[in-house]
Amino acid sequence: MTRLMTSAAALAVAAGAAQAGGIERMGNNYGLLFESGNKVQLSFSAVSPSLSGEYNSQLTAAGGGEDDTGNMSNDYTTLGFAYKNDVNEKLAFGIFVNTPYGADAEYSKGVYTGLTAEWDSQQVAAIARYRLTDRVSVFGGARYVRSKAEITIPDLLTRTAVGRNAQALGAEAQALGAQAQAAGAAGDLAAAQALGAQAQALGARAQTLGAAAQDFGTSMEFNASADYEGDWGGVLGVAYEIPDIALRVALTWESEITHSFEASETIPGLGIDADGGDNDVTMPQSVALDFQSGVAPGTLVFGQIKWTEWSEWEVATPQYEDVTGGPITGFPSDIWTYKLGVGRQFTDKASGFAQITYEPDLDDIQSRLSPRDGVVSLGLGGQYTFDNNMTLRGGVEYAWVGDAEDASGTKFEGNDAFGVGVSLTVGF
Repeated sequence: MTRLMTSAAALAVAAGAAQAGGIERMGNNYGLLFESGNKVQLSFSAVSPSLSGEYNSQLTAAGGGEDDTGNMSNDYTTLGFAYKNDVNEKLAFGIFVNTPYGADAEYSKGVYTGLTAEWDSQQVAAIARYRLTDRVSVFGGARYVRSKAEITIPDLLTRTAVGRNAQALGAEAQALGAQAQAAGAAGDLAAAQALGAQAQALGARAQTLGAAAQDFGTSMEFNASADYEGDWGGVLGVAYEIPDIALRVALTWESEITHSFEASETIPGLGIDADGGDNDVTMPQSVALDFQSGVAPGTLVFGQIKWTEWSEWEVATPQYEDVTGGPITGFPSDIWTYKLGVGRQFTDKASGFAQITYEPDLDDIQSRLSPRDGVVSLGLGGQYTFDNNMTLRGGVEYAWVGDAEDASGTKFEGNDAFGVGVSLTVGF
């Protein structure tokens, strides 16, 4: 039971999350801190998503008759390294290195053709665990995450967003003009003059943007990039254990991390070629409740409930937001993820697991750079421990990706993802 207990969480990690909330790809396996002895762990996963949608009739016409987007999500891999050392009977220390966040969107068919987005990241976390009693322990430390991003939005999509903003500014200018007339009629000349000046400025801005949106002789393709930016966050946790029945309940908080990118942006048709614009992007905080317990000899039930504040994640570069009136992308809601699994020890050396993961459908309008709303996945895997204190784990996971709709009415339905993962843990 002990060997099964210490490896259940790692088995789940080895399967690889075929689809995780937001742009999360790989988390830290803090369960390693609870294993006995010194450990080194290497992990790898490969994920193949299939995410495509169908345009509405208006977008199909604009895209030259293409009625579907094609698969917009590229395959990806993740790598991880972890090291755990028992300093003494009460204190353990761990280092975790991995790729926590990522995105690789690329549209190749229809009106969205040319829309691409890439997010790359690396993480290093240093975490210590201290046993207060035989049953209660606390753990915590720091994590350092560095990220970079690139995005291209094709001419038609940028042009549409700029034109829509021009209409909104024009409507606002008309409303201010009406307020100015009302103030003048009431004898408040100062207010009428101020409101009139605002109306004129907004009207002029609306005309400039509207004219640019209608000038098809210049390119309105938007390009932005930001080089690696690294920032620190914190980790705090507490755990309760009853070793005799393989029970462990752990609550872990990871703080938000804010990247202050210096973004480069270009839109030729608007004369925008800017470097160094400030762009703060918040990688969200999360709270996870992990649990496991033996329920019969050689059988373990385990799971996790995790909340991640993805509503705080938004990419809004200064120039793009100025001319379109909105962000490039973001997530409308926080995400809850639920996992439940069972592990079974077959022999002293071999064991296996099955787990199900669920994220609820929130019925939100989704970003076309991450067109999914909810997920259900099933993971299966196993492990084998060799005589030289080396454990090999592996698993597969299949995900049914929730149907979604973006702001333009494109519907993404019937999508899925498949992932495989392996990890090798060596004790010394």
